[in-house]
Amino acid sequence: MSAQGFWRRIRLTPAPGVIQADVEDDFHCMTVLLHHEQGKATDVIADLQRAPWSTCPGAPAELVKTFKGQALSEFPTVGQKHTHCTHLYDLALLAARHAGDDTPTIYDIQVSDPVNEHRQAEIKRNQRSLLCWKESGFHIVEPKGAAGIRLDKLRVWIDTLAPELQEPARLLQWGNMLANGRIIPLEKQSDATKMPASCYTFQPERAVVATRIGLIRDFSQGDGTPLDDVSVSVSTKTTIEF
Repeated sequence: MSAQGFWRRIRLTPAPGVIQADVEDDFHCMTVLLHHEQGKATDVIADLQRAPWSTCPGAPAELVKTFKGQALSEFPTVGQKHTHCTHLYDLALLAARHAGDDTPTIYDIQVSDPVNEHRQAEIKRNQRSLLCWKESGFHIVEPKGAAGIRLDKLRVWIDTLAPELQEPARLLQWGNMLANGRIIPLEKQSDATKMPASCYTFQPERAVVATRIGLIRDFSQGDGTPLDDVSVSVSTKTTIEF
């Protein structure tokens, strides 16, 4: 894989009664703290340390309204992802799924910038490579089983994978799609009214007032490591062993 490209890190840190879920990449840095008791969410706290739109800070309230008081097992069935900050929504679902874990998990998603119009995408869990594929023009080239499928149409193929690979495959799919932001000129992705209504900010009532903000970082070019500046606030004695 090329040294230059998109890098997204997701960190899940469980502790008794609470789990912290963090994500950072070129464009985002966010945290969800999910407090739970007897299989239900007692509180959901979201923090946007870095977000790309001026309207993004309103999204945590939508997260609380949707998930607080819900059974963790029901998280995937409540709410509509496109009405949320999609990154917070995904963190909430991951937090609910991993709330009972005994050890932390770190996912690293890396997608190379195009070389001869092809990109390599890989996901690791706690530094162990799980999935790699090659993509060109928003379509999978390799592996053969997925060749020709559009990135946003991978669900059926992902459902054929072993259960332990389906979560990382979805994360890699989403990361590969986000990596497109590196090759689209900023001025062409800074008018929210021209975006599909696919997230909290791009809903019509907010798109008309949303402005582009936020620092863009390139971790593949020496700008630190994702989540190095985000502390773990939950109390846990368990550490990740690589």
